[in-house]
Amino acid sequence: MSFFTRFRRSPDQERTPPETGTDDDGSRSSGRKRAVAAWVLTALACLLVLFALVAPNDVSRYTPGAFVRIPLEGLLGVALVLVLQGRARKVAAVLVGVVLGLLAVVKVVDLGFFLIFARPFNLVFDWSLVPAGLEFLTTSFGKAGAIGAAAVVVVIVAAVVLLVTLSVLRLARLVARYDTAAARGVVVLGVAWVACALFGAQIVAGTPVAGVAAARLAQVPASLRDHQEFARQAAVDDFRATPGNELLTGLRGKDVLVAFVESYGRDAVENPRFAPKIDAVLDAGSRSLRAAGFASRSGWLTSPTAGGGSWLAHGTLLSGLWTDNQRRYDSLVKSDRLTLPRAFRSAGWRTVAVMPGTTTAWPEASFYGYQQVDDRWHLGYNGPRFNWGTPPDQFTLSAFQRSERARPGHPPVMAEIPLVSSHAPWAPTPTLIGWNAVGDGTVFGPQAAAGARPDVVWRDPGRVRDAYRDSTAYSLNTLISYMETYGDKNLVLVFLGDHQAAPIVTGQNAGHDVPITIVARDPAVLNKISGWGWQDGLRPAPNTPVWRMDTFRDRFLTAFGSRPPPPPAR
Repeated sequence: MSFFTRFRRSPDQERTPPETGTDDDGSRSSGRKRAVAAWVLTALACLLVLFALVAPNDVSRYTPGAFVRIPLEGLLGVALVLVLQGRARKVAAVLVGVVLGLLAVVKVVDLGFFLIFARPFNLVFDWSLVPAGLEFLTTSFGKAGAIGAAAVVVVIVAAVVLLVTLSVLRLARLVARYDTAAARGVVVLGVAWVACALFGAQIVAGTPVAGVAAARLAQVPASLRDHQEFARQAAVDDFRATPGNELLTGLRGKDVLVAFVESYGRDAVENPRFAPKIDAVLDAGSRSLRAAGFASRSGWLTSPTAGGGSWLAHGTLLSGLWTDNQRRYDSLVKSDRLTLPRAFRSAGWRTVAVMPGTTTAWPEASFYGYQQVDDRWHLGYNGPRFNWGTPPDQFTLSAFQRSERARPGHPPVMAEIPLVSSHAPWAPTPTLIGWNAVGDGTVFGPQAAAGARPDVVWRDPGRVRDAYRDSTAYSLNTLISYMETYGDKNLVLVFLGDHQAAPIVTGQNAGHDVPITIVARDPAVLNKISGWGWQDGLRPAPNTPVWRMDTFRDRFLTAFGSRPPPPPAR
């Protein structure tokens, strides 16, 4: 039976007048409603499958043109339904639906990763981010909130896969019912696809699902090659065998503070939405520190991450190895790599990590070479929760000052301090108070109570960006104020951003560059880096040199050591 004869009425049907009657009218009305509902469901199923087939996985590519595509996978699916019969057809439709549903989930996850990390989800490396995400949710919203959020995610994933599978089954039945029309449609659209491909109409001839699937499959061998490449790079360490008495001779007797300012990226300094306030803080800080006898120089580093994954940046800077995924990081912290803290410890410094955002055990401390770790629960903070439950940066620096630098006759100390007031969700934002009033942090209670709540701020992207700007300005002001209050000729401050803020703040394609600054009162310190080409002051110029973050360790050890620069890596 052809497509046309299915809808051709018999002569008797055409001549027979419809019967009248209330029951029959009601039956026909009910039938029409069911037919309309069926076509609505079919249309929705078609839209869902089409979305799964052609929707981009990058939010920056969501334009009307992105959806003007002939999905080759869809044509092949229709052809498969036409070829198969009976149970085989149903089984194939279910398998296709499940696969397509899972790929749709991956696309949605990719969208989230592009919004947060400015990159797609990595099927091999990124599962390890799940525990970190759950910890963030737990500290932000409590254990019940984290469990609830995880349950919602599981339900959504299952619902997407189920709905896509049911949609494919519905469309498969429709194709089987109108097989002739479906076959003609496949031929016409297939010819159009080939023509578009031959003439280079990539917008129409694109195959997003195949691309997503191929990219995910390619991640497995690529990750194996990456692991081997990282092992090769880690085996080269020109400073590993350097005696402690030859390390960091240019900083003898100095306290060295390495402060990572969370999400302090190049956009904070150059984006017109943030730069007026941030640059004013940096320029005013340069003047006030200069008046207090300090000098400073600033440059740019390229971070291995963006939007999150701060520990990857920390590992890269301190180890001199490019650590841009979790597998590299896991391999790094199991190695005997000479880190900057290890170098300081070998040269006679006391090494300390002050970690206000760490709420659980931190086994990496032994790898980095820290003798003391003060996490969130060992800082003595009794004040209110800020951001996701952390103390304000001023309290963190005050606690470090009391426990380490204020002790009479203390040995030279090298400390790593991540400043997390500028970490998402960027609310409520604390304000500076007198350093003598900080105490155990209870003084910050009124600030937290009066500040904006994260759930309110995050309803408006504009408020999110303003909160990011204000919290970054607070972190920088706090560092400057600390140097003015407690700095002396024996304190050297190295502060830098760990990564750019998430794309929801910076926009897409913001890059990975972050500012870095060294501040010291002793002119001999900055003389050691006079050949680096860095800008005077706390704000790097746009044309200041940009280095990869993994090059900093060797440059720093060379500048402040007594041995000649190591030969270039082979």
